[in-house]
Amino acid sequence: MSVEIIKSKIRDVVDFPQKGIVFRDLTTVFKDADYLRELSDMLTAIYAEKGITKVVGIESRGFIMGPILATCIGAGFVPMRKPGKLPAETWQESYTKEYGVDVIEIHKDALCENDVVLLHDDLLATGGTMLAAYNLVKRFNPKKVYVNFLVELEFLKGRDLFPNDVEIESLIKY
Repeated sequence: MSVEIIKSKIRDVVDFPQKGIVFRDLTTVFKDADYLRELSDMLTAIYAEKGITKVVGIESRGFIMGPILATCIGAGFVPMRKPGKLPAETWQESYTKEYGVDVIEIHKDALCENDVVLLHDDLLATGGTMLAAYNLVKRFNPKKVYVNFLVELEFLKGRDLFPNDVEIESLIKY
């Protein structure tokens, strides 16, 4: 199966979550076991040999492939959530996204200096969410941080926000 076949199964939802936005809906891909397995295999092929110890998934769609990938590469999974959703002490970071301002949090004991971290989310648009996530993870001083998306909207140039030494991978590009 090719990336183009998977890309053809992504549904476009016009004017969601607000007028002028075209939302790339991956639920049409996730609901099919073959496509889900193929995404898992593709991500595993990229990250299996990188020594990753923790996959950090960004709420909420990063919670779908993040744990699957963590299991496949033998890493732990750490959720990064919206305020008030994590039960223990957290660090938080605010950010601007394409249609507003938001905040994400991570437990203060989620990672350590010996970790090699893969930050995962479903889609890279303007980059605000993942840059905030990256900044939170960097507070732990991990050995290495990788960044991954299933889909990248290249015309929004979200990857330009990150330092040049950050390895960013996306499977599907628009």
